[in-house]
Amino acid sequence: MFGVITLVRFLYEPLRTDDQQGERIGSIHPLEWNLGIVAGRVTPALAERTGELAAGHTQSETLRQLQQRHAVRWTVSVLRKVVAVSAGIEAALHDAQKARLLSWLRQADRSRGRRKIVFAAGRDGIRLPIQGESHYKEGAVGTLAVFDRRGRRLGTAYLGQMPEAHQTTPSENLTRLITDVLAEWDGPAPRLVYITDAGSHLTQYFQDVLSSMDDPRRPGRHLEWTWMVDFYHAYEYVWKLGRALFGETAMDRSWSRRRLHRLKNQTNSVYGLLHSAARFRADGNLSAKQDEEYRKAYNYLKNHGSHMDYVTYPRQGLPIGSGITEAACKTVFTQRFKASGMSWKYKSGQHVLVLRLAVLSGVWRQTVRS
Repeated sequence: MFGVITLVRFLYEPLRTDDQQGERIGSIHPLEWNLGIVAGRVTPALAERTGELAAGHTQSETLRQLQQRHAVRWTVSVLRKVVAVSAGIEAALHDAQKARLLSWLRQADRSRGRRKIVFAAGRDGIRLPIQGESHYKEGAVGTLAVFDRRGRRLGTAYLGQMPEAHQTTPSENLTRLITDVLAEWDGPAPRLVYITDAGSHLTQYFQDVLSSMDDPRRPGRHLEWTWMVDFYHAYEYVWKLGRALFGETAMDRSWSRRRLHRLKNQTNSVYGLLHSAARFRADGNLSAKQDEEYRKAYNYLKNHGSHMDYVTYPRQGLPIGSGITEAACKTVFTQRFKASGMSWKYKSGQHVLVLRLAVLSGVWRQTVRS
């Protein structure tokens, strides 16, 4: 920000080359350390600018903009070093997101209306191209959103993780943020809702974590979470059921529309839907392929029907769709990670992802300057 400067500093080397644990002790430049020089070559201001650019642009575009705006000419390897150091904001990101969610809860509490304020969690997955892998691997996205007493969404905090077996890290990060926010929230208890498409990891998270989560403000008491299957996934399965029963015909469209209308406007209508589908299946003569599609759709609606009360949810001020999380898959990953020809390493991908989460959550300044 001050143009070109000359930095003269002393190098301090350790008397011993290894510490008691056998780890290498590095040399340091105290002045460079105190100035916050990043990766041995850039000021904190330029590192911040670089991280923000890398969060939203490809490597080549980031390098082009750095050269155009700041007369900086770097190689890709230098850029990656700076981005890797900039991504060290992960701990600060958690604290900044917690503070932002608490501010939204306070704003929601001040809103007018007869409904409870809502604290909504969501999770989803998206396939990503990984270097050295023959198949795409599933990355994880999480969201935490706050709704006021009129059902208006005030803001969303975004979480994410590069592909990982069993998705342990994204589960731990989401759980930690939920519990830390609720532990510090001193207002009236919000209505807690978990909205997903009922995938295996997402279902397991509810069963293993949320359903038995302790209230951090009241030890020994469980929090009450409402698990809701996203309406638009239920919508898709109703249409799949109709096509399996009737093919792509006028009867298919008529039956599906009628059943969807009831699903959204009549309590417990999912069971009437299943009864109707079973009756038509018994009367019909489905092919092997149709019968397979029928069983998949029927079992999905049957297994998750108790989480499809789309009449009661809106009355409680709850969203009935996971559009926030669905959109997060696009904004967090697709727009930055799935351009033509892209593939990623797990570690470097996570570096960019952390920076992107800070930008999308609206806490970039608080995070990088904390």
